[in-house]
Amino acid sequence: MGPSTFQCDTEIPTALFSNSIYIFLPEHPKHTITQHHFIKDNDEVIISSGNIFALGFFSPGSSSNRYVGIWYYQPPEKTVVWVANRENPTNDTSAVFSIDRRGNLVLFQTNQTLPVWSTNISLAGTSNCIAQVLDSGNLVLIHNDTTKAVLWQSFDHPTNTWLSFQKLGLNLRTGVNLIFTSWKSPDDPGVGNYSFRMNPNGSPQIFLYKGSTPWWRSGAWTGQRWSGIPQMTENFIFKDTFVNTGYELSFSSDVRNSSIVSRTLVKETGVLERESWNNEAQRWIVFYSFPTERCDFYGYCGPNGYCNPYLAGGLECTCFPGFQPKSPEGWFIGDSAGGCVRKRGVSMCGNGEGFVKFPHAKVPDTSAAVVNMCIGLKQCKEKCLRNCSCMAYASANSETGRGIGCLTWLGDLMDARKYTYTGQDLYIRVDKNEIARYTKKGLLHNRGVLAIIIVSLAVVFLILIALSRCFLRRQRRAGRARKSKNIFSFTSFKDSLGEKEIDESRRNGDLPYFDLGTIAAATNNFSSDNKLGQGGFGPVYKGVFLNGQEIAVKRLSNSSSQGLQEFKNEIVLIAKLQHGNLVRILGCCVEGEEKMLRVIHRDLKASNVLLDDAMNPKISDFGMARIFGGDQMEGDTRRVVGTYGYMSLEYAMHGQFLMKSDVYSFGVLLLEIITGKKNSSYFPNSPSLNMVGHVWELWKEEKAMEVVDSSLADSYSTDEILKCIQIGLLCVQECATNRPTMVTVVFMLSNETTLPSPEQPAYIAKKIHKSDEISISGGSKSINEVTVTMIDAR
Repeated sequence: MGPSTFQCDTEIPTALFSNSIYIFLPEHPKHTITQHHFIKDNDEVIISSGNIFALGFFSPGSSSNRYVGIWYYQPPEKTVVWVANRENPTNDTSAVFSIDRRGNLVLFQTNQTLPVWSTNISLAGTSNCIAQVLDSGNLVLIHNDTTKAVLWQSFDHPTNTWLSFQKLGLNLRTGVNLIFTSWKSPDDPGVGNYSFRMNPNGSPQIFLYKGSTPWWRSGAWTGQRWSGIPQMTENFIFKDTFVNTGYELSFSSDVRNSSIVSRTLVKETGVLERESWNNEAQRWIVFYSFPTERCDFYGYCGPNGYCNPYLAGGLECTCFPGFQPKSPEGWFIGDSAGGCVRKRGVSMCGNGEGFVKFPHAKVPDTSAAVVNMCIGLKQCKEKCLRNCSCMAYASANSETGRGIGCLTWLGDLMDARKYTYTGQDLYIRVDKNEIARYTKKGLLHNRGVLAIIIVSLAVVFLILIALSRCFLRRQRRAGRARKSKNIFSFTSFKDSLGEKEIDESRRNGDLPYFDLGTIAAATNNFSSDNKLGQGGFGPVYKGVFLNGQEIAVKRLSNSSSQGLQEFKNEIVLIAKLQHGNLVRILGCCVEGEEKMLRVIHRDLKASNVLLDDAMNPKISDFGMARIFGGDQMEGDTRRVVGTYGYMSLEYAMHGQFLMKSDVYSFGVLLLEIITGKKNSSYFPNSPSLNMVGHVWELWKEEKAMEVVDSSLADSYSTDEILKCIQIGLLCVQECATNRPTMVTVVFMLSNETTLPSPEQPAYIAKKIHKSDEISISGGSKSINEVTVTMIDAR
């Protein structure tokens, strides 16, 4: 920024982004720099009136270079929020920070005629000026007369930290853009690779850049928050203000309670992090940080693709309706940079085209969007439809679509993503054939579904009546020798079978079916000596076929509450799943009252993870699994089944299962491995009644290493084990949306990356330790109504 020229005695300019209220202090050496009172580099500091901030000399990290900066005065660690001479350090302790005879703040080193750093404002003649640090963290240079005009302020020259009551944005009259830039390293506060700034083009957004390349964006302002920051909620601890006038474009996020200490930091690692100081724990608590998952990175799915982190299988990228991958080969191996293109042979102009609603979206980059704040959503649709180049439209000022304002995109749709609950409605332009497909899909899921079910049930009922008569006649002839017919398209085997026969049966779409005699012979008539364990729905036996092949047989107990439905569920699910870390099903037996399976979730726990001869993990027991639809992220059940201590709180107490419910179970399992303790273990000196709560208490006290199982010995490094504990706690957070996806968990475990701080875990305090596998029926939400189906301590 060049110097501003004015006459000190006639016209005093205000700061570029002056705040509405300034509270200045009496001239006191403790609080004020004058021409006669300055700061030497000998631990002298200037302190704000409320003892919130201090100004003085410091050396960052392990560096011996000296800088003038502002830091929090109270926290024990010196947390620097602003640096004056970030590009020009001094190399000894001879420097002086003062006001020169022309009224500028200057930093001089001994035996130098030119200042190392200066506020560099031009004043005519001698000026009587003073400098103070306010409780907001703003260093102000003031004309020391009755006007108390602010001549210069540090808030107009930000470094890497954005504070409450500090604006982010630009002055449209002067063209000055307030940009926050990272340090080069923890030892060097010089301008680093990452910058955080307002982009005024189209519908304004906040961007995090790596160099000149977009790294992350906030999304457009919806009237309440930035669409790409779901953590922002109305009337929370921050007061968010967005200003968009003819001369100013800015945003501020101020604490509502002055006792809260909060900052937003542009880290040298390329992460934007909002933190608040926890005085009790004496550490910074992360409120949100970006980017933390792949969908956060700008343009991760390329043009006309969107990112959905909740998809199973690890491929987060999907093309918008009416589009297809530009490079199908690259797309399906995870290289989505090429994005998507319109399907071939599609007419998009005056040929019956329309729009498909895409809900819960972080709408595409609005930098190139056309903004009209004078029309509503209906007129917005009409405007887009008339323009054959219009690709999509959305409301400009509301997540509900009821607000005034229209956004239209005339080119590629870049950097969109899907959310579960938040986000805006985006309307994508598609051809008439695509509309017909979506309309048909909608009918199947709405008006037509009931009719189809009723008709289907009626037809099935009639067929069953006819078949029943035939079966009854045959049964009378056969007496009690009848055998149950296979309703799952099984191939029947009375003897043992080899791998070749099993694989052939699988290729034919059939599941091998064993008669009861074969299974009884293999298990020595279900001898207690062959019993491997007991599950909530029945025992598991070890068996050996005549050809020497070892098997495990899950036998459904007659008194089990699993019944035929769960048994069917397990068979159908496992028969369709093929994965190296899933136990493979060999076949099953359904005969009379007997229902048996080869052991292969809503019940992920240590006892359901088996190890083969090569110590490869195999997940088993899918009897409680619930299959999601391809676009279903959550659901409800009237029957809660699972193992106590492994079920997420939203599922155990409310019957709500989410894509991240199993993430909770994984987190418990990870912490069990680290501690060598079951979640239901009792810790007499801990205020928590289970292992998860105990780990959380020690984590808050920075004593997490105390929970590590001693049998792990020297097989780990401290950093590795703390990383695993932190990931485990992230998985068991009470709020399901805060938990990472399993893809993110794998990424965090496999890479060196900055991890967010975990929040309060979800764990149910219990006083009984002998019953852990439970079934809650009838949609009850009280823990007092659980029924125990297995007596086996966990």
